[in-house]
Amino acid sequence: MCRRWSLRRWSSQASNNVYGSALMSIEKDVAVAAAAVAASAGSAAAPKIDKPTRNEGRQLGQLSLLLTAKFMAVVLLLSTTAAFTAGCIARIIILSKFDALPMTLTDHHFATQISATVGAAAKIRKSSLLPAPTVIPGKDVPFTTYTSKTFQIEGSATSHTLHIDRRNAARKVTSKVNEDLVAPMIGSEEVINLQCMNCASGHSEGGVTQKQNVSAYTVSHLEDEEGVFPINDYNHNDDSDGLHLPAGQHLLVDIKDVDSAFLNSEERLATAMVELIKESQLTLLSYHCHSLVPIGVSCAGVLLESHVAFHTWPKEGVITMDLFTCGGNPLIPVLSSIQKLFGIPRTPLEDEDEQDIPEPTMLWSHKLRGFREGFAPGYDRERNSLDQDLGRYTLGKLDFDVKDQIVSTKTAFQSVDVYDLLNPGEKSMDSYLKSLSNDGSYESNHPEQFGPNRVLYLDGVIQSTLYGDAPYHESIVHPAMITHPNPKRVAVIGGGEGATLREVLKHNTVEEAVMIEIDEGVVELSKENLPQWQDCSDIAHHTKAAEWCFDDARVRTRFEDAMAYFVDNFSDGSGHEEASYDIIIMDALDPNDDIEFAVELYTSDIYIRSLYNALTTEGILVVQVGEAPYQSSPADETGRFANRSAMKEELARAGFKSIHVYEESHSGFLAPWSTLVAFRDIHTREYWYRNAAEIEVQLQKRILRSKSGDTSLRYFDGATMSSYQLPPSSFEAVHCRQEEAPTECGGSAWPVEAAANETNKVVAYNPVVERRNREVLHSREYALGNIGGWKEVLLN
Repeated sequence: MCRRWSLRRWSSQASNNVYGSALMSIEKDVAVAAAAVAASAGSAAAPKIDKPTRNEGRQLGQLSLLLTAKFMAVVLLLSTTAAFTAGCIARIIILSKFDALPMTLTDHHFATQISATVGAAAKIRKSSLLPAPTVIPGKDVPFTTYTSKTFQIEGSATSHTLHIDRRNAARKVTSKVNEDLVAPMIGSEEVINLQCMNCASGHSEGGVTQKQNVSAYTVSHLEDEEGVFPINDYNHNDDSDGLHLPAGQHLLVDIKDVDSAFLNSEERLATAMVELIKESQLTLLSYHCHSLVPIGVSCAGVLLESHVAFHTWPKEGVITMDLFTCGGNPLIPVLSSIQKLFGIPRTPLEDEDEQDIPEPTMLWSHKLRGFREGFAPGYDRERNSLDQDLGRYTLGKLDFDVKDQIVSTKTAFQSVDVYDLLNPGEKSMDSYLKSLSNDGSYESNHPEQFGPNRVLYLDGVIQSTLYGDAPYHESIVHPAMITHPNPKRVAVIGGGEGATLREVLKHNTVEEAVMIEIDEGVVELSKENLPQWQDCSDIAHHTKAAEWCFDDARVRTRFEDAMAYFVDNFSDGSGHEEASYDIIIMDALDPNDDIEFAVELYTSDIYIRSLYNALTTEGILVVQVGEAPYQSSPADETGRFANRSAMKEELARAGFKSIHVYEESHSGFLAPWSTLVAFRDIHTREYWYRNAAEIEVQLQKRILRSKSGDTSLRYFDGATMSSYQLPPSSFEAVHCRQEEAPTECGGSAWPVEAAANETNKVVAYNPVVERRNREVLHSREYALGNIGGWKEVLLN
C-alpha cells in the first residue's frame, strides 16, 4: 500500500506558483500537519479538521511524493550493489595487509582502479609505519634535490617514498656560497614535508615531481648575519684521503633460506635498510619501496654516498642486494650488519623441528669501482690491499660457498688479512657440512679434508694457504737442506707466519735456527689465527723441541731489518762476530712487487754480497722468486720480473758458482711458484742430482720422526725432489728470449763451449745447459764422483 505524505516547502518561488500565490499562516499549517499525522495513525481522538480542497492544496504550495514498489526495489538493488563493492575493496585491503593478495586482477582497467583505491588506503596506513631516514648526529649533509617519476602498473600493490628527516639534526655551517646559487633552490620549495611523499600526493602516473630536499629547519636558518646563504663542505667522496675521486666500492650480497614473512613485509625490510645505513655510518637521503603482486618487495635507496637496493623472493626465501658507496669507509665490515638485519632464519612450521631449519647462507663480493690512478696524486695500487690478490681474486668473486673474514688489521709495516674460503670448484659444501656432523660418515671422521682453506694475505698479496702450506714450505726448505751434507746453522729471512722455521726444525742436524723478521706483529697474529703454521707439537717429544715452534731451544728470533743485519755483519767479507750460516732461506717479498724495499732485496749488490759472505764454504742460498714464467712470457729482464733477472746477475757477480731454479705447482697460489738455489761452491751441487732412492735414504736419516713414529713430512719425498732437479722448460724459453740471445740457445756445439768457461756468468745460471744435458747430470757417475766443475762433467 502506498501512503501519501504532504511535504511543505518554503520557497521564494511560491508567490509565482501557477496554482496560487496565497500563503497560509503558520498556525493553520501546523494544524493541517497534525491532522495528517493523526489520520495516518488511525487515531479516533484526532481533532477534526476540514480537508483542504484541491485548489486549497495548490494554493498552499504543497508537493506530494508517491513511492512505488518499483522505486523501492531499485533502491534496494543499488544499496546491495554498493555494499558488495565496499566489501570487495575491504577484503582486498585486508588480504594485502597479510601479504595474501591473490592474482585474480586480470582486467587491466578494473585492476588499475582497484590498485589506485587500495594504494590510496594502504599508503595512508603504511606511510606512518615505514621509518624515515635520519641524519647521523654530528654529520653534515649537503643540499640535494629530489626528482621522481612513477608509473602505475598492475604488478605493484603499493608504492612509498620517504625522505630524510633533518628536523632534529643540528646542522653546522662550514662554508658559504653565493646567494644566486642557493636562491633558486629556496624559491622553488620553502618548506618540504620530508616524512612521506607517495604517488597520491607527490605525483601521478607518468608524472614528474621535483622537490628540494631542504628541511624547514634548514630554510629558516639559511641566511647568516651577512645575508649570504651558507652551505656545508662535506666531501662525501673522499676515498679515505680527502680527495673527490671518481671511484667507489661495490658490495653485492645474496642470501638464501631467509624467513618468507620477513621478505614480504615492506615495513620490516624498510626498517632493516634504514638501520643498516645507520650502522654503516652512511646517509640515506630517501628511499622508494614497492610491494609487488602477488608477492615480493623491491626497494631502492639514494645515499649521500651513492645507493642501496634489494629485491626479495619470499617463496624461495631469497634476497639479493647491492650497496655502492663513493665514501672512504670500507664496506667489508658492513657484512656483519647485513647478515644480522637481513639474514632472518625461517620460522619453523607446526610439525617441523627447529634444528632442521638451515641457517641463512650469505654469498657476497666486493669490488673496487671507478678510477684512482691518474686522479689521486701519489696513489699506489701496490699499497692498496683491495687492489691486489685479496680484492681481485677473493673479495671480488661471488661464488665462494664460504668466505669468512678471520682477521683484517694493520701492523706497523703492512696490512694483514686472513680469510676462510670454500671454493665450490675444489670442495663440496655438502661434504663440508657433513664433516661437521657426527653421523659416522667418512667426512665426519676426516673433517680436515673437507673444511675451508685458510689464506694469509700481506698487503693484499697471497702469502700462504692452509692446503698449500706443506707443498710450499716443504719445497722451499728441504731440497737445499737435504742437499747440504750437514746443515747446522740456518737463517730464515721473513716467513713471519712461522711455517718455514717449522720445516727447518725437522732436521736433526740443526743446532741453531735464526729467524730474522722485521714485523713482529705478523708473528703474533699468525700464532693466534694460523696456529698450524707454527705448530711443532708433532716433533715436540724430541730434545730441545717444543709445542710452539718459536719456543724451541734451537730458535733465536731477531725482529729487525734483515738487510741491515747482513750488511752490518757480513758486508766486508773479513772476520765478523756473527757465525756463518750453512743455509740462508729468504722467504720475503716477491721480486715483482713494485715496492722500494722489495727492489733492494733482489738487486742490491751490497746486500747480495753480504749474503755470500755470510755462508760457509758449502753454504746454500735459497730465495723464493715469485710466479714461474709461461712458455710465452717475455724475458725476465724486460718483463715484470726484471728484479729476478737482476738478482741472478748479482749472485753470479758475488761469486756463487751454480744457480738453479725449480717450480712447485701445488703451493695454493694463483700460478706455479718458483724457487732459486745458489751454491757458493760447485762441489755441493753434486748432491743435488742424487736419485729418488738416495734422497729417501737421506730423509730417513735426517728428518725427525713424529709422535706416531712416521715421518713428519707431509709432501716432500725423493720423487718430489727428482721433479725439482731440472729447471722448467719455461725458464729455458725465457732465458733464450734475452735481448742478446746466448750462444747456447742455438747450434750443435753450444753445450760444451757454453759450460766450459767457468769465468762466464752463463756457468752460474744456464737452464739450457741443464735441460739439454740432463742425461749427463743424472748419471750415477755425476752423483757419486768427486767432480771439480761443469767442465769435467761435460767433457768426460
